[in-house]
Amino acid sequence: MEIRNIAIIAHVDHGKTALTDAILKQTGAAAEGTTMDTNALEQERGITIYAKNAAVEYKGTKINIVDTPGHADFGSEVERVLRSIDSVLLVVDAQEGPMPQTRFVLKKSLELGLKPIVVLNKIDKPAADPARSHDQVLELFMELGASDEQCDFPVVYAIGRDGRAALTPDELLVGDEKDLSPLLDLILEKVPAANATASADAPLMLQPFNLAYDNFMGRLAVGRIYEGTIRPNQNVFIKKPDGTTRTGRTTKVFTFKGLERVETAEASAGDIALIAGLPDIYIGETVTTNESAAPLPAIAVDEPTIALNFLVNNSPFAGKEGKYVTSRQLRDRLTKELEVNVGLKVDFTNADAFLVSGRGELHIAVLLENMRREGYELQVSQPHVITREENGVKLEPFEEVVIDTPSEFQGAIIEKLGQRAFVLQNLTQHGNSVRLTMLGPTRGLLGYKNMFVVDTKGEGILSSQFVGFKPYAGEIKKRQVGSMISMATGKALGYSLWFLQDRGQLYHKPAMGGD
Repeated sequence: MEIRNIAIIAHVDHGKTALTDAILKQTGAAAEGTTMDTNALEQERGITIYAKNAAVEYKGTKINIVDTPGHADFGSEVERVLRSIDSVLLVVDAQEGPMPQTRFVLKKSLELGLKPIVVLNKIDKPAADPARSHDQVLELFMELGASDEQCDFPVVYAIGRDGRAALTPDELLVGDEKDLSPLLDLILEKVPAANATASADAPLMLQPFNLAYDNFMGRLAVGRIYEGTIRPNQNVFIKKPDGTTRTGRTTKVFTFKGLERVETAEASAGDIALIAGLPDIYIGETVTTNESAAPLPAIAVDEPTIALNFLVNNSPFAGKEGKYVTSRQLRDRLTKELEVNVGLKVDFTNADAFLVSGRGELHIAVLLENMRREGYELQVSQPHVITREENGVKLEPFEEVVIDTPSEFQGAIIEKLGQRAFVLQNLTQHGNSVRLTMLGPTRGLLGYKNMFVVDTKGEGILSSQFVGFKPYAGEIKKRQVGSMISMATGKALGYSLWFLQDRGQLYHKPAMGGD
């Protein structure tokens, strides 16, 4: 059976998971109502956080699908997957067009030489403009240095929520296309067969790009088989990227069918398999049967941009909520997280405070929420950005921010972000709304989200992506006003307030009781 390996990539909320769910349902690989977002946090937040595998059969061909996160903070989940597949479905909202994460995931795909298939989704939206979105995608391809072959990308138009696709918008909107067959046919036509050139008889070469855990089998490695065949009870060599070698033995081998893992007697070159029996396997290592083989290239991800301290809770309320409260328990939990979260870094040098570095606020927030639900109790410090120095110049992380907002709020947004060292790069008008593109330091975004919601009355949408390290932007004064707080309890008398009233607004009247 031929095998096709694809990943579905896009900006957050452009319809990746809905499209994947529709493919699973139409090919009979999953029941109605089944979704790829199985994690409780994913279902609550309505976003994909973890990359997940599925497989369908269509016209006698097995299609391995990897659903990836769309939020920039989970970019490391996308980066490690792209190395293990042969093409990507780039999903773009036909109304919003390319967004910051669209640029990020497309850039990574093009650098690896992949030839994307573009899916213009949600073309039934009232303000959808498929032609404009197509032109914007083409401009993005050229801007990112795509080759002529990559720029000649096939396009499919879809309504992922309804599970329908067509090769032209008219066929979809007024025609009788009832399913995703045009998209699946295009995958068979354009994506190279993963097992066409790889040899199943050669020495095994497998590289894990994800890890799972089973209560009975322990750690499981999800990896792409580049060469050879893997079987249960097989002796293998595990090589780190630096060439260090150790031995291991597989116990069970699984492949994917729908969302389920199915035990198999063997998995051959080109397939994506799940292996048990290697308790110390890590993402990016090479599993082989040839001791002299060179390890596969390491899976590299971008560096973290923010850091904060995880500390033992020593407040008066310590021990009242969680059951895991000691520094040893925190250390063990963070060590376990490092095994699967390749975008995270932890400094264990300090015995009482662990410096945790991540890709963004949401990246750290999801870790904290998972730990809280597991029963861990801790306190955290204020986040700060990670700076570096090159050639005597201090550098800090910068982000590109794209904001869609009603026109009347643009002034307040530009003013507030301007005070936080952001510079307006572009402004486009679409009816009664505007799209602002601004560039500035990551520091400026810390603590801004709540202010943004208030300024736009909840009607604005803010997306950002890390663009690199740039020269330090100087001091940012986030609070333009201060507070006058009494250093003692008692009554606020008139003569005490007399000298303060010129400095700000008073909340206390003379002779009122204090706290």
